[in-house]
Amino acid sequence: MAHWHLLDTFASRRNLVRFRSLLTYVALCTTLLAITLAAPMAFAADVDPMDWPNWRGPQQNSCSYETGLIEKFNPKGGPGSNVLWKSEIAAGISTPIVMHGRLYTIVRDSPGTRKDAEKVICLDAASGELIWENIYNVFLSDVPAERVGWSNVCGDPETNQVYALGACCLLQCIDGETGKTLWERSLSEEYGMLSTYGGRTNSPVVFENLVVISGVTTGWDETARPAHRFLAFDKNNGDLVWITSTRPLPEDTTYSTPTIAVINGQQVLVTGSGDGTIHAIQPRTGKVLWQEVLSRRGINTSVTVDNNGKVYASHGEENPEGTAMGAVVRIDGEFASLDSASAEQWRTEELTVGKSSPLKVNDRIYVVEDSSRLHVLDSETGEAIGKPLKLGTAMRGSLLYADGKIYACTATGYFYVLKPSEDGVETLFKVRLPSGHDVGGSPIVSHGRIYLPTTAGLFCLGDEEVKPSMGSIEPAAAERPLSENPQLAQLQLIPAEAIVKQGSTLPLQVVAFNSLGRRLDSIPTDLTFEVVGDGGSVDGDGVFHSSGDHAHQAAIVTVRSGSISHQARLRVIPDLPWTFDFSSGEVPVTWIGARYRHEARTIDGNPMMVKITTIPKGTRSQTWMGPTDLSDYTVTADVKAAPGASKLPDIGLINGRYTLDLMGESQQLQIRTWTAQLRMAKSVPLQWQADTWYTLKVQAKVENGEAIIHGKVWPRDQAEPSEWTLTATDEAPNHHGSPGLFGNATNAEIFIDNVTVAQNGD
Repeated sequence: MAHWHLLDTFASRRNLVRFRSLLTYVALCTTLLAITLAAPMAFAADVDPMDWPNWRGPQQNSCSYETGLIEKFNPKGGPGSNVLWKSEIAAGISTPIVMHGRLYTIVRDSPGTRKDAEKVICLDAASGELIWENIYNVFLSDVPAERVGWSNVCGDPETNQVYALGACCLLQCIDGETGKTLWERSLSEEYGMLSTYGGRTNSPVVFENLVVISGVTTGWDETARPAHRFLAFDKNNGDLVWITSTRPLPEDTTYSTPTIAVINGQQVLVTGSGDGTIHAIQPRTGKVLWQEVLSRRGINTSVTVDNNGKVYASHGEENPEGTAMGAVVRIDGEFASLDSASAEQWRTEELTVGKSSPLKVNDRIYVVEDSSRLHVLDSETGEAIGKPLKLGTAMRGSLLYADGKIYACTATGYFYVLKPSEDGVETLFKVRLPSGHDVGGSPIVSHGRIYLPTTAGLFCLGDEEVKPSMGSIEPAAAERPLSENPQLAQLQLIPAEAIVKQGSTLPLQVVAFNSLGRRLDSIPTDLTFEVVGDGGSVDGDGVFHSSGDHAHQAAIVTVRSGSISHQARLRVIPDLPWTFDFSSGEVPVTWIGARYRHEARTIDGNPMMVKITTIPKGTRSQTWMGPTDLSDYTVTADVKAAPGASKLPDIGLINGRYTLDLMGESQQLQIRTWTAQLRMAKSVPLQWQADTWYTLKVQAKVENGEAIIHGKVWPRDQAEPSEWTLTATDEAPNHHGSPGLFGNATNAEIFIDNVTVAQNGD
C-alpha cells in the first residue's frame, strides 16, 4: 500500500510545519523530526507516515521506521516511568491503530450486565482522553464473552474512516471524526458468515477503494457449502465488489489478516485460510493467482512479504505430510502460479508458530512459538541462528520492530525489549506487568509512542523529552505501468451480490481490468447482458429490472465482451408477507445457509423441508430468509422432530436477531439473542415429543426503547392459544434483522413446513 507518497498531503495539516511541493522526499522525512507528540488531528485527506492505520502498520509487516523510542518503562507509572498514560477504558485483547492523532480499538461494553455488548472507541492518541464510542449488540453469535473484541479495526487515512468487524460478524464503516456508522453489513445474515465459539474473528484491510474481510460463510444456492471466502466491499458505500471462495468444507475458522504487496509487478493479496492453504489473490478483482498448501488445518497467522516477492508464513497445526506439528515456510511469490509446481523454497518444521505472525528484519526471520519460544531463522535457508529464547508460557500477539529493537509481550504479561545480535537476540529490558494485565494483542508504535494493549488497560509509553523522528524508508516495489499491458482481460460487475426489492431497479456498474488486475481507463463498447432465472432483466443501460411476481427468486446476470465475461448474483425478494410451503420440491434458492444443510422431501404426499443430521459441522446452524432492515414482524412455522428419536433436537425461529428455541433435551422454550453469553434470555419448561407436529410463532417489536419478544408453541392439530407461552424484554434492543430459522439436528432430523413471515397485525 502506498503510504509514503506524501509531498503534497501535509499542506493542510493544522499547527504543523506547512510543507511545500518543492520539498524532496528526503526533506519530508527530515522535517518530520519537528513534529511534536501532541500533534493535533489531521484533515481526512492527509496521510501521515507516522500513523499506524492497521494492526501490522502502514506496510503490513509490523515494522516501523521511527527512531528515538524507549528501551524501558515502569508499568507502575510515576515520574521517569515512561508511562505517558494508561486507559482502563481501552482494556482488551484487540490491537489498536493510530490515525490522524487518534487511537481506535475494539473493547467489550458493560460486561456482565443486560446491556453487555461490544464497541469501537476513539481516544486522543496523545492524552488518552475518550473522544467517542460506537456501541453495538452481539447477536446470534456463539462467541463467548471473554473473546469479544478479538478483531482489530482498520483505518483509511484518505477518508478518515474506520472499519470494524464485530463478534457477531457485523462489518461497520465508521466516521473517524464523529464515531457515526456510515454503513454496515451483517455478514452472518447476508452471507452466512460463522461466528463460532472459538471466537476467531478476522480483521479488515483497506486497499484503494476497497475494504476486504474474510471468514467461513454459507451462502445461497451454489455457495451454500461452507468455505472460507474473501469479500471486498466498496469502502464508501458498502457494495460488494467481489467475493472469492477457497476450498469448500474447511477444517477451521481463522483470524489470519491478508497482506497486500507488489509481487512480479502486480498487486497481490496474500493470506492464510481455513483450508490450511496460503492464497494469493488480485485485490482489485478477486482473481486467484496461486495457492500453496501449508497445513492440514486453518492458518491463524498473517504472512510477511518482502520486497523481493518472498512470502514467509507459519502455522501451529499438522503439516501436510508426516506427524510434525507446526512449521515456518518461505514461498517464492514470483515463481508461484496455479500451473507450476510448488513454489515452497524451504520449510522448517516442528516450530508451532500458530498465533504470532512472522517478522522479517534484514536477512532474518523472527518467530515466536505459541509456547513463547523465540526463534531466529536465516531468511535464505530457514536454518536456526543461535539458540531459542524462552519469553514466557504463551504468546498470542506479534512482534514489533522499531528503532533497531524488537518489542514483545507474552500473553501472561512479560514485556521485552530485544536487540538483534550476531547469534540471535540480546535482551535489553524485561519487566512483568501487574497481575491481571494479560496480553492478547500486539504492541504498535506511532509518533514516538509505543501502545501496549492489556486486559487491564492500554499503556501509552514514551519519553516526553524526545520528539518523534523517522529513519530512512525502504521504497516499496512498484506495479508495472498500465501502458505495458493495456489489453482487456477481465470484467467486473458491481454489485457482485445484492438483494433487490421486487418491482424495483438496480444499476449495475461494469469495470474493466488487464491481466495483472489493473483497472483500465474505459470499458468496452460491445457489452452485452444476459439474465438466467425468473428474477428480472437488464436493459441497454445496464440497469437490472426485477420481476413483479410475488416470489423469492434468483437472477444470475452475465456481462460479456467477446470471450470475456463476469457474473453477478442477485436475490429478488418481495415485500411481506411471505409464505413457504415447499410445494416446488426445492429448498428456497434465496435462503442463506439453507440448501447444503436442508433438503426438500415429500412424506405421505406432503411436501416439506428437512434439516438433515449428516452434514459435517453443520447440524447446528442458522438460516436467513431476506433483508436485514425488516422490523416489527411475526414468524410462524410448523415443525416436527423425526419419529423414533431417542433424543430430541433444538428447533427455532429467528426474528429481528432474537431466537425462539424449542429445546429438546432440556424440554423448555427459550428466547435469547446471544447464545454463548445469554445477556438477555428467558425460558419456561415445556414438554414436547418426537413425531408430533407443533406450530412455533415468534413476534418482535420495539416500544419505548426496549424490545418485546413474544413466543408461543402448540400442537398443530389444535387451535392457536390466545396467550403467548413466553414473553421477554430487552433493554438494549435489536431494532431490525432478517427472519430466519435455527436448528440443531445432531440428535434427530427436523421437519419444517408452512413458514410464514408477516408484519405485526397482518
